[in-house]
Amino acid sequence: MNHPPPSFRRLPAALALLAVLLGSLAVAPAAQAAERGTGFGTWAPLSRTGWHGSMRVGDVHTYCIHPGLPVATDATTDHGTSSDVNGLSPQQLASINHLVTTYGQTDDPVQAASVGWAVKAIVDRQTTLHSWGYEGDDLPGAIDWIMRRASPENSGAIQERTMRYLAEAEAVPVPRVGGTLALGTDEADPTRGSLIVDVDPAATGTVRLENAVFADTGTSVHENVHGGEVHPIIAPASSSDDGRPYTVHATGSFTVPAAAVRFYSTPGQQESAGPADPERFDLSAEDATPRPVQFSPRLETTAQVAEGRFVDEVTVSSPEGVWPRRGDGSFVPIAATADIYRTGAWPAEAAEVPAPLTPVSHLSLTTDPALGAGTYTVRSAELPGPGVYTAVWRIDREAQDAAVSPHLPRGYVWVERFASPTQTEQVAPPAPPTASTAPTPPPAETPPLPPSAPAPLASLAATGTPATALPGAIGVMTTAGGLAAVAWAFARRRRTLRP
Repeated sequence: MNHPPPSFRRLPAALALLAVLLGSLAVAPAAQAAERGTGFGTWAPLSRTGWHGSMRVGDVHTYCIHPGLPVATDATTDHGTSSDVNGLSPQQLASINHLVTTYGQTDDPVQAASVGWAVKAIVDRQTTLHSWGYEGDDLPGAIDWIMRRASPENSGAIQERTMRYLAEAEAVPVPRVGGTLALGTDEADPTRGSLIVDVDPAATGTVRLENAVFADTGTSVHENVHGGEVHPIIAPASSSDDGRPYTVHATGSFTVPAAAVRFYSTPGQQESAGPADPERFDLSAEDATPRPVQFSPRLETTAQVAEGRFVDEVTVSSPEGVWPRRGDGSFVPIAATADIYRTGAWPAEAAEVPAPLTPVSHLSLTTDPALGAGTYTVRSAELPGPGVYTAVWRIDREAQDAAVSPHLPRGYVWVERFASPTQTEQVAPPAPPTASTAPTPPPAETPPLPPSAPAPLASLAATGTPATALPGAIGVMTTAGGLAAVAWAFARRRRTLRP
């Protein structure tokens, strides 16, 4: 686009203004002189083409933020980072800071000139359009109005890049300073969880963990952390103090681009902006509730039957080598139960209880908070009678107290094998009474039969005595009669001889 050159009728007034400004330098504090940076045009307070690019203050490229004032060729004061500059809004400051930081620190004259035009348009579009005599309302036209004299071969590139930079800068949101960190715990496994970072998308930082590490690196420090990220973490139970609940802490140090600029001023001349130091802020977080130490308790049992009861010696242990403690230091109490089954013969060992057996008695155990792991003696009620008895112990997460169940993995169930040899005992039926041999009583003494007269033969036949026995019987009687006669004769003689 072609336009007539600017009028020189305003030159005397500009020179007069320049003289006043130069005079004021005598009272200005000592400062570092601004130097020609990167760009196109004439490096002088006033010129026909002006200067379009950066000014160098030390090693920093700065850009005009007061269109219409002379180029700052004299001593310039660095006021540091400021968010209160000539009434510019946070959005204007954020946009300018984005451009001078992202693209402004360059030795490419086209890029520097494009940044310069975009910054001036953000600060004061109308003054930027018309400072050099351009009467239109089109920023590319105003750029061409000047650049076709300062560097016509680069005018098109500067127009295109300026409009791109301007659109990008105006889309930059005002950054949010601050935010939150949050730690999450996996309910099923307290050693797992996540760190959630809620900061401005443009913020970046470093986060340090205590009692945990980042899952992807295995270290407790993670750099280059951005807003909206979720980082898995591992919080090993070894972070616990002797089985007590433990807490993960996170601290983060972040920076975010500032809605501010590094402000430079030159008395009577241009004011300029350089990259502002990022805003810095710290965040911290800790677990909402301490993480419980989880374990997988086991039982070893040895049973016997004593006094009609099933007596079990139950040893409770932790394969992990640590027994969780509560906050007061006492051991977490674990509840275990057992069903007792009776069979008529010795059963075969099996992983499950055979159907259709049903329990005939029960056992229960809750570990002592003062002891934790150890051996406990448990007795059943009186057993119902003879048979082979076996107990099957069980630890079930769902059967624990609500404060205890988090110490066991989700869905945790430990079940003893049926008819384990150390868990099977027999109660024998009582023995039948033993038959004892009573002494044979002596036969009753039979009184002697009185002597009787010989019976007739007819009566002998009537007694059933056989006839062949008759001569013997007669002999006996004859002998008896003879003996009687002798006795009588002997007695008679004794009486005769008695004096």
